[in-house]
Amino acid sequence: MLSQSGAHTAGSAVLSAAVSGTAVLCAILIGVASTFLVSYILSKTILKGVPSSFIMELPPYRKPKVFQVIARAFKDRTIFVLERAVLVAAPCGVVTWLLANVPLGGSTLLAALANFLNPAGRLLGMDGVILLAFILGFPANEIVIPIALMAYLSQSAMSQAASMAAMQSVLFQHGWTWVTAVSAMLFSLLHYPCGTTVYTVFKETGSKKWTLLSIVIPTAFACIVLVLLQGILRMASVL
Repeated sequence: MLSQSGAHTAGSAVLSAAVSGTAVLCAILIGVASTFLVSYILSKTILKGVPSSFIMELPPYRKPKVFQVIARAFKDRTIFVLERAVLVAAPCGVVTWLLANVPLGGSTLLAALANFLNPAGRLLGMDGVILLAFILGFPANEIVIPIALMAYLSQSAMSQAASMAAMQSVLFQHGWTWVTAVSAMLFSLLHYPCGTTVYTVFKETGSKKWTLLSIVIPTAFACIVLVLLQGILRMASVL
């Protein structure tokens, strides 16, 4: 997204590559810094006084049996992950399809919800479509852009852009700038985990409280970071 923004505004492949590389590096640094910051805050607040430890038990070495390893991996990993993905993705897929196909006042429920979320999206440097795409993309971040394209193009089903140039054209026609791309990238980096991960948190902890906190804390932190970013950009007269 950011590389396309850089290429469009500067018209230079070299500048585009430099912007993209710098953005990815900054995203990594922000992610690492955010991890330490949130961990420190939690250790001083809701986790204050809670002992933390890391124990790793190594089993005795046994010569691996190829077919047994494949069978165990398929049963305990592949099926396990697919089951949880279906439990989360199927209901969300139905909801997304209904929103895109149920008419409302000459438009669709999807468009109406995007318009409703637009003020909040603008506050975070994005728009209502992107924010709604993140919400509906709860099962997996990979479907966020297809959902956004579906909403922008008023389609009734998710689809991939025919090419990067086609996606670039759609995004710029709907007001995307490098600020929009950076904001979307940071929100994707910092917001709540995907549905399968949240389900795993619930199964591992057995606690609705910690499952809810695993969603609320990163999302709140992401919103704070984006609001601060918009404020800094306005002070710098970038916006």
